[in-house]
Amino acid sequence: MVYNNILETIGKTPLVRLNQVVADIPAAVYAKLEAFNPGLSAKDRIALHMLERAEQLGKLKPGGTVVDATSGNTGFSLAMVCAIKGYRCVLTVTSKISEDKLNNLRAMGAEVILCPKDAKPNDPNSYYRRAEQLAREIPGAFYVNQNFNTDNSEAHYLSTGPEIWEQTNGRITWLIGSASTGGTLCGSARYLKEQNPDLQVVAVDAYGSVLKKYHETGVYDENEIYSYRIEGTGKNIIPGNVDFEIIDRFVKVTDQESAVKARALARQEGILAGYSSGAALQCLEQIKNELTADDVVVLIFADHGSKYVSKVFNDAWMREQGFLPEETPEPVPVSSGEAEHVLC
Repeated sequence: MVYNNILETIGKTPLVRLNQVVADIPAAVYAKLEAFNPGLSAKDRIALHMLERAEQLGKLKPGGTVVDATSGNTGFSLAMVCAIKGYRCVLTVTSKISEDKLNNLRAMGAEVILCPKDAKPNDPNSYYRRAEQLAREIPGAFYVNQNFNTDNSEAHYLSTGPEIWEQTNGRITWLIGSASTGGTLCGSARYLKEQNPDLQVVAVDAYGSVLKKYHETGVYDENEIYSYRIEGTGKNIIPGNVDFEIIDRFVKVTDQESAVKARALARQEGILAGYSSGAALQCLEQIKNELTADDVVVLIFADHGSKYVSKVFNDAWMREQGFLPEETPEPVPVSSGEAEHVLC
């Protein structure tokens, strides 16, 4: 098939069965590989949908500027859409963004403003507040506001959810995915639960995020917030796209477990998936005893591992974080008579 531009290739991503990494799990486990989108992530779907809705509503006009706060993937997708449609793209990111993602954003033509990763949400220096400020200051700017723009979740309600339902022949019983803005998981889940109200929806959360406690207690607890390394999982705000009524439960996973699981996917399944994909697989590990042979589980793998080659797939970075043991040189076995010939 021939396409008129790269945007026409968004969606219809494959569902692939996992084998080696889930060998001890009785259920059939599949991964929705969103890295097959042209921008290598699920965010292509929302970027195109949100900007086209803004155009339809007159919020974004020819020659305008697109502004948003992003952890990297949405920003890349927005920059890709802007490149095709001729918009200027200005993005704010936190300083925890990987070097790979930062370089990708700039390669796509985005103007990137780095903000402190530990800034509180209402701090003027946070990437949220800086994006709002830039949107006010730049003439003709449209602030995408992916966390609260419900066109985010609608994109997945209209596409990802129906794709998963069709690909599983309506047999899906569990949906697992990271919660960040909430759009990918909740938009997909809303469609799927309309088809099967008994579907179990599990949101993956990070230690250092407020979402799990808020879901369970209704309390936004700032004491829950601290810096963590997983990208695309968890939040220090309560995004409008996280539909807590649709989510059955939250499961927290650690930075280390998620990174190790992402590496296992590459080595055992041949799937180079991102950090949050490792988090989804770790979540599955923590609930596996609840699954039966009749279950069909879908994990949302939101992006591609190439975005993390300087982090998760870099042994030196993993050791710096304490995620891998320090290297210790193995002794060379040498007989006493040969020792003089060994080069050191």
